[in-house]
This record gives sequence, C-alpha cells and structure tokens, in this order.
Amino acid sequence: MITKARAGYYAPVFRPTAWQLAHATFYGDETASETMGGACGYGNLFSTGYGTDTAALSSVLFNNGYGCGQCFQIRCVQSQWCYKGSPITTVTATNLCPPNWAQDSNNGGWCNPPRTHFDMSKPAFMKIAQWKAGIVPVMFRRVTCVRKGGLRFSFQGNGYWLLVYVMNVAGGGDIAQMWVKGSKTGWISMSHNWGASYQAFATLGGQALSFKITSYTSHETTIAWNVAPSNWQVGMAYSSNVNFH
Repeated sequence: MITKARAGYYAPVFRPTAWQLAHATFYGDETASETMGGACGYGNLFSTGYGTDTAALSSVLFNNGYGCGQCFQIRCVQSQWCYKGSPITTVTATNLCPPNWAQDSNNGGWCNPPRTHFDMSKPAFMKIAQWKAGIVPVMFRRVTCVRKGGLRFSFQGNGYWLLVYVMNVAGGGDIAQMWVKGSKTGWISMSHNWGASYQAFATLGGQALSFKITSYTSHETTIAWNVAPSNWQVGMAYSSNVNFH
C-alpha cells in the first residue's frame, strides 16, 4: 500500500495489540537528561518532539532497532506502589536497555533476554507508580503513535555516504525498509545501520532528495517527495508533509 498526501485518502490504520504482562523500572532523574541520545539515534528528545514520555526496551522488544519509535501504553499492576486506579501512560521507544549478565535476570538483570522489560524515563514512570518502588509489574500493549506533522529526516555522513535518522513516525512508529531518490537517480535501497537510521553509499550531493519508507508493523509504504533541497547539508534535519496513519 502506497500512501501519498492527498485529500480524502486513508491508508490502513495500525491496530492496538492485546495487553501483556511485563515489568518496568526507570533510569535518570526528574529532568530525564539521561534519556537524551539513546540507541535509536533521536538525539535531544525535546527538540525532536518525544519529550520525557519515553522508555528503553529490553532486547526482545528492541528487536535490533526495529522497535525504535514504537508506542506503548503501560499501566502498573499487582503492586502496592501502583497509583490508585492503575492509570495508563503512553511512551515511545527511544533507547535500548542492554542485558546485564553480571546480575541474575530476576535480581537486577531486568533486561536480560528473554525478559520483556521497560526501563522508563523517571517522569514517565512517576505517572504510573511511586518512584521508590524501583521495579513494578506492568501490563502493556502496542498502540498507534500519534504525531504532529510529517516524517522528519536528520542527515549525517559525507559526499559518498548518506546516513539518515527518521523521526516523528506516526502509525506503527517503526521502519522496515527505506529508499532514497536523487533528482538525477532512480530509487536506491538503503540498508539498516542501527536504531532508526538507514544508509546509502551513493553520491547524492547537489540533488533534491526524496524518500520511500515502509512501516515494519503495518507494511504500509509512503513516499516523501523532495524532502531535502539540492543544497542539503549533513547535520541538518528536513521535514516532510507525509506520515503513516
């Protein structure tokens, strides 16, 4: 399914998954400064629109970076530290919670495979439970990512290698495949680098760039035409007017 920005056209909508049991901890403090950067490559989460409602995923959920950008509803359950009524908060996956093989999976090695675990920002954790709990059982489910505006592309690399971080992804929130097209080229398949970044080994300087992206979850494909002008530069970010549904 190819999605183009035109009035009255609606692509398949990502559907929430069933609720599942996991556990959650938090990292950093109330400022969430320790959550900036992260394995997905989103950089400053305030300037890229993700804020403090974020979480690092255990390897099972992170899925070698294909989990980046996915959105989850989480609520605390079966703990004295849960807030009354078990309120729900929504977070975006922005980081990896790596295994800690020096600690037992049930005593500190919370993100060791095959555990399903969320290491949340402290502000996000404090929306579902008292922080002094340390770790709480949670129920979680995947939900549609609601984003303002279109897909955003942040460029790194050099004259022969383009590395693109894709942000502000709506719908499933994730990316399976990506292609780039210069104004003088056909579609060039990009390879997955790490996190939410894709790369092309090609000479694309001096050309306006378009991108074609396929969602990992919904398999929906959208095309962002002429996102970057011919005088694009690495270190810059460019916004499109298209997104997933």
